[in-house]
Amino acid sequence: MNDNPDEFIVFGKPEILAAEIEEVEACLKSAWLGTGPRVARFESSFAAYKGVNTDKVAAVNSCTAALHISMIASGLGSGDEVITTPLTFCSTVNAIIHSGATPVLADVDSVTMNISPSEIKKAITKKTKAIVPVHFAGRPCEMDKILDIASEFNLKVIEDCAHSIEGEFKGKKCGTMGDFGCFSFYVTKNVVTGEGGMIVAKISTDIERAKVLALHGMTKDAWHRFSDAGYKHYQVVECGFKYNMMDIQAAIGIHQLARVDKNWQKRKRIWNLYRNSFRDLPLILPSEPAEDTRHAYHLFTPVVDSTRTSLTRDEVLDSLTELGIGTGVHYLSIPEHPYYQARFGWKPETWPVAKVIGRTTFSLPLGTSLTDSQVSRVIKSVKSVFEFSR
Repeated sequence: MNDNPDEFIVFGKPEILAAEIEEVEACLKSAWLGTGPRVARFESSFAAYKGVNTDKVAAVNSCTAALHISMIASGLGSGDEVITTPLTFCSTVNAIIHSGATPVLADVDSVTMNISPSEIKKAITKKTKAIVPVHFAGRPCEMDKILDIASEFNLKVIEDCAHSIEGEFKGKKCGTMGDFGCFSFYVTKNVVTGEGGMIVAKISTDIERAKVLALHGMTKDAWHRFSDAGYKHYQVVECGFKYNMMDIQAAIGIHQLARVDKNWQKRKRIWNLYRNSFRDLPLILPSEPAEDTRHAYHLFTPVVDSTRTSLTRDEVLDSLTELGIGTGVHYLSIPEHPYYQARFGWKPETWPVAKVIGRTTFSLPLGTSLTDSQVSRVIKSVKSVFEFSR
């Protein structure tokens, strides 16, 4: 394939191949678009990938939904506090708020950018009921230390694995170590369904409840109500939500998941190529994965080193955009946003490590749709931005 050297390189462009397109077409022709056999197939494949039984997983329509339901199934509500990271997407904190609980932030480690176990311990009060660690950029959190804290204080652990489908910590897969693991299949993620999510739980009864909560609190979904055996009545047993995944989404995910390890290898190669290519630039580069872990390589997140360049992060973003390179910011720290400042009185300075990272980091394209020539363009463009700045 000949690349257009002037074409804008989109950040997070998904790779959609013939298998997904054919499966979606077959789904459309079947006329079963809602929750049905393809969702069940996707759940089964995901359970196998995670090494758990099928009754321990539930597909939903987003990672936000997965987080929200997991919190409700954990019994969280008004008066409870839930500790999480300030360096995350707003959905992590919003899910806590929607559960009725109060979010409490614990600062991140400056090297890993993950929530610091020592900061978690400092944030615990008599009201603390759960911890939500986020495996930032695909790097697993220090789950042994976090689980020890949870055990000591009798806390639930809900892993936010939006970035870490492939991640592992000391031989254990991300999302299987806590009470719940929540995954994202958004369009920029490592496995794509457009919109979508998955819950993994340690206890099958939690998944039974999650599936009820995800579909209005009903005891049966449409696939199980309408069949050759005749109509099956349902009952509403809880005030649930409309969080179920559709077959048309699962049709994409089935084939995305089948390529997950092949795609992981490609992203790992690009991640390492970036790291080796930018060693001499005024950037603080992501550290190597810790021993006995598997990094999911979801994001490549360098930090602009203000001690070695006069450029600001936003100037770097603007320059790369002018050069046709799409970028992202992961993330401005949660306390930077007006809503949380107004509601909780949060100030970025309270969590200084997250504040600095949020104001100086940027993300480069890392998807498997990138061609070798596009990766070379990204590298050349980043180098050119810093060429005359030192």
